[in-house]
Amino acid sequence: MKTSRWWQQCSVISFLLAVWLPAWIMAQTTPPTQGTTSPKPQNDRLQFRLVGYPRKHNEGRIEVFYKGEWGTICDDDFSLSNANVLCRQLGFVSATGWTHSAKYGKGLGKIWLDNVQCNGGEKSIELCKSRGWGNSDCTHDEDAGVVCKDERLPGFVDSNIIDVRYQLYCHVEKVRLRPVVPTKKMPITEGVVEIKYRNGWVQICDVGWTSKNTRVICGMLGFPDEKKVNKNFYKLNIERQKNQYHLHSVACVGTEVHLAACPLEFNKGNATGSCKGGMPVVVSCVPGPQYVHNNGLKKKLKTTSMVRLKGGAKLGEGRVEVLRNNEWGTVCDDRWTLLSASVVCRELGFGSAKEALTGARMGQGMGPIHMNEVLCLGTEKSMWNCGFKNITSEDCQHVEDAAVRCNTPYMALENSETWYWDSSNVTEMVMSGVKCTGNEMSLSHCQHHRTVSCQKTAAKFSAGVICSETASDLVLNAPLVQQSVYIEDRPLHMLYCAAEENCLSKSAASANWPYGHRRLLRFSSQIHNIGRADFRPKAGRHSWVWHACHGHYHSMDIFTHYDLLSSNGTKVAEGHKASFCLEDTECHEGISKRYECANFGEQGITVGCWDLYRHDIDCQWIDITDIKPGNYILQIVINPNFEVAESDFTNNAMKCNCKYDGHRIWLHNCHMGDAFSEEAERRFEKYPGQFNNQIS
Repeated sequence: MKTSRWWQQCSVISFLLAVWLPAWIMAQTTPPTQGTTSPKPQNDRLQFRLVGYPRKHNEGRIEVFYKGEWGTICDDDFSLSNANVLCRQLGFVSATGWTHSAKYGKGLGKIWLDNVQCNGGEKSIELCKSRGWGNSDCTHDEDAGVVCKDERLPGFVDSNIIDVRYQLYCHVEKVRLRPVVPTKKMPITEGVVEIKYRNGWVQICDVGWTSKNTRVICGMLGFPDEKKVNKNFYKLNIERQKNQYHLHSVACVGTEVHLAACPLEFNKGNATGSCKGGMPVVVSCVPGPQYVHNNGLKKKLKTTSMVRLKGGAKLGEGRVEVLRNNEWGTVCDDRWTLLSASVVCRELGFGSAKEALTGARMGQGMGPIHMNEVLCLGTEKSMWNCGFKNITSEDCQHVEDAAVRCNTPYMALENSETWYWDSSNVTEMVMSGVKCTGNEMSLSHCQHHRTVSCQKTAAKFSAGVICSETASDLVLNAPLVQQSVYIEDRPLHMLYCAAEENCLSKSAASANWPYGHRRLLRFSSQIHNIGRADFRPKAGRHSWVWHACHGHYHSMDIFTHYDLLSSNGTKVAEGHKASFCLEDTECHEGISKRYECANFGEQGITVGCWDLYRHDIDCQWIDITDIKPGNYILQIVINPNFEVAESDFTNNAMKCNCKYDGHRIWLHNCHMGDAFSEEAERRFEKYPGQFNNQIS
């Protein structure tokens, strides 16, 4: 079958992309080559990225991929017009500024452009005036950077995902599996592969079809693996149907994240081709444990995986974290690619990666950074089988944490699943007693009453939700708690306000006021918002409660719980903290404070900022007057009643080993609740006492 000129070009483009992707990976790890000749710019597809440190995802040193090599742009004659052109090519609507003198660090290799002069309306930087490709008298001390407005162009894929744009080529955008036998069971894992074409769906001829092609299809559809299919079962059914073959000669290598990246051929024009000696492609995919109704498999994945995703709003997306030496840590985004991201996604039971996100797009982690410059081929079973560099404190910071968005199976859960509407017309309740862990894919998977307990109740009791793509994520600075802890014997005459706010143990009520004292375990709390939205109190200022004794408003009655636990988990002493002042005490570089309590100001914690409750303020303690010497666990829980939405509640608790000898106190192994492996956490719970500094 002959192909039209356009489809021939499409096939060539797909082939070049399949070849270019591995070449691009190699270009990331090999020294620059010298002395090669340059094709004309308009025949070479340019790619762009933002890199350097410190920076956010929408700013950085601008680098251009040209002639198989990454290079920089000199800041001579650079202007905001230049930055506008470059930001649009990166997928942002415009630029808000530009930088000179290698503000984001010096690049390596070529300086591709110098004396660039744009008027601002050009579609590409190659259309602007310059000295020509590779012609420069600059050094990397003059590397230019751009600051883009953090607003995406409609339909543009994420910035720095330079090897995903081939999805726009060849009109292979939607792919589905059509089961021969209709089923309501989700997800659909086996069936005829069909491609959306115009207003209908067409098939692929299976002549020459390989398991590598199947792997790419399954990855696109959200499945980590593939398996052999019984074609004889399908032949009889398929022969009775009218098939439209529009695609053939697919030749994937198996690591592509999209069918459009594979060499392939389309039939000429609108013609329906034949499939001599073949039939429509049928594939069978293996779903990940999350999509199998088998709790044993789900538990196995949770306990054995050394990779996890944190901070994402949806299943299959989040900041990449890896387990090393029994402690979870993040991955630096240097040279972070779709191939590496796909290995992570498949390892976790999803399909290939849709996006490999850089610049802490899923929030900044806390604790160690375990990996840098991860280099996967795409065939590895685990990220730990890929090449990578060990991290040093100079290499990366958490503003460079890598993240992923994975392809996930279609579950048909979007139709009439949950509604939020005026409840005045509610006539019937269909569920009650709903209790979810947060990981379920449907409300029907959560615990709930077998019989609805409020079937005829008033409409005001109907539940509603407001959904958001982003949320805050609060974590406690565990090392600061460990460093700041001490004991104070505080006179009762200084504790009247604290007693009024129930910050003392029950035995304080029978004390001989104002004589005597209470023994207080004091420490500082530094609470970071590492999420993707500001943390705001649930209640507005109009409903805050004034406390005259301390002279301040409470925006949340219970913001933090402080507990001292025995070795068997029994609570032996407790404290709590109301949020009398949620504000931005300090922020990371480049982030402005938004919230300040003075003059009845707005309260909250901005993304990238933290609030500090110092050890010397009232109620920042646990009353341990009645506690005997021994080994304990100190536990601090932020937002304990889940009053404010967060993307992750598993990191809201912090625990420490605690040793009290009746006069002094020591904390050891302070960590967030999700920072250790399950094995390390079990050891922690088994022996809560002091490991070093043995005290008799």
